[in-house]
Amino acid sequence: MFMWWISLLFCPLCAWSETNEDCEKFTKLKFHNSFIGTTLDVKLLLYTNDSLHCGRYTNPKNISASLPFDAAKKMTFVIHGYRPTGSPPVWIERIVHLLVGIEDMNVIVVDWNRGAATINYPKAAENTRKVADILETTISQLVELGTSLSSIHLIGVSLGAHVAGFIGSRFNGTIGRITGLDPAGPLFTGRSPEERLDPNDAMFVDVLHTDIDALGYREPLGHIDFYANGGTDQPGCPRTILGGKEYLVCDHQRSVFLFLCSLNKTCDITAYPCSSYIDFLDGKCTDCTAFSPEPCPILGYNVYKWKEALIQRGQTKAYFSTTAEVPFCKHTYIMNIISWNQSLRWGFITVKLFDGGNVTVAKIDHKASKFEQYTETKLLAQFDKDMDKIQKISIKFSTGNVIGPRYKLRVIRLKLRSLENDTRPSLCRYDVILEENTEVTFRPIICWDTKN
Repeated sequence: MFMWWISLLFCPLCAWSETNEDCEKFTKLKFHNSFIGTTLDVKLLLYTNDSLHCGRYTNPKNISASLPFDAAKKMTFVIHGYRPTGSPPVWIERIVHLLVGIEDMNVIVVDWNRGAATINYPKAAENTRKVADILETTISQLVELGTSLSSIHLIGVSLGAHVAGFIGSRFNGTIGRITGLDPAGPLFTGRSPEERLDPNDAMFVDVLHTDIDALGYREPLGHIDFYANGGTDQPGCPRTILGGKEYLVCDHQRSVFLFLCSLNKTCDITAYPCSSYIDFLDGKCTDCTAFSPEPCPILGYNVYKWKEALIQRGQTKAYFSTTAEVPFCKHTYIMNIISWNQSLRWGFITVKLFDGGNVTVAKIDHKASKFEQYTETKLLAQFDKDMDKIQKISIKFSTGNVIGPRYKLRVIRLKLRSLENDTRPSLCRYDVILEENTEVTFRPIICWDTKN
């Protein structure tokens, strides 16, 4: 089952083989089309529960002439971004199927490949306003047919996020929701709110950043802005030009695949409101009482349930870490260590959790932690696997020194608490000596103070 889901995510065309001459396909171009340039042409592909495997051609300037559909249903537009090679996005069909599967809605794929497929990026960026002009006409017609502006959701990828923003501004922010997936940075960074996506473009704007140091936009653009792994260098993406095309696009595209996982609900990715990724990694941003009775916000489609709290709170930045592979979820714990060393210690902690034959590891090494006598040190431990019943814990302390003496860290109490599952009791170990670079393994006990 899992491998089937992977094949759907990364090879969506493999999942269905039906052909129908009446089905409209996303425009497929070749690199030579991008090289010579393309003239803007927008077409819409309409998907419903009755035509899930078959996109119906829809004229954006005359949507009433389309095949019958229920205009009163929720309407979700998917707007792609820059297409320098001219090929269709690999994720288009997958996002359509997941959206219709999660809620009975109409999904419209906005195909502006002719206009986005060009090696002249400034031209593609210029075309975003023209696409918005065309879609303004489409949405106005939908309203006449019975669609409520508040029921419209625009999902924009890269340049498509700014297209969504321009559309939203045409309707004075009365569109229900805009989701921006790594909004494009080049030619938009530093621009005024009128020249890019901003929170006033819809009743609720959520944004996911995955490539802020290259193709994406760094600053917050929504009511909530999620920063995956700090917004840069996504795990599993090539770090050198030897990675070829993936080196250029992997971080940027990760936003789409993270959003797909939120639709598939393989696991929920919890994000933590915080001022910076470093503060998040330092464990300073784990308190979400401001959202009570809700927990911390969940990335993706279902973040809408936090809408009122986020609007009241004002622009919010939220951080989380991921694994390198689908479904990308990390499992987060807080580790509290009280030491009794008379001398101050600085070092790094590696934690292993054991559940039968399964093991998962967290390295807390983004910076050296400070261990001071009778002072509690709070650490954020993030694991690739979830352990329902932790049978053993292994801890290793190191200073990173190549030469010099081997130090010891004397621990009065070590406490481990799950952040995402508050029904699990906190686990403790009392009175343990950690010799540098030596794993100490023990069976934890439920903490004497059972309050988490």
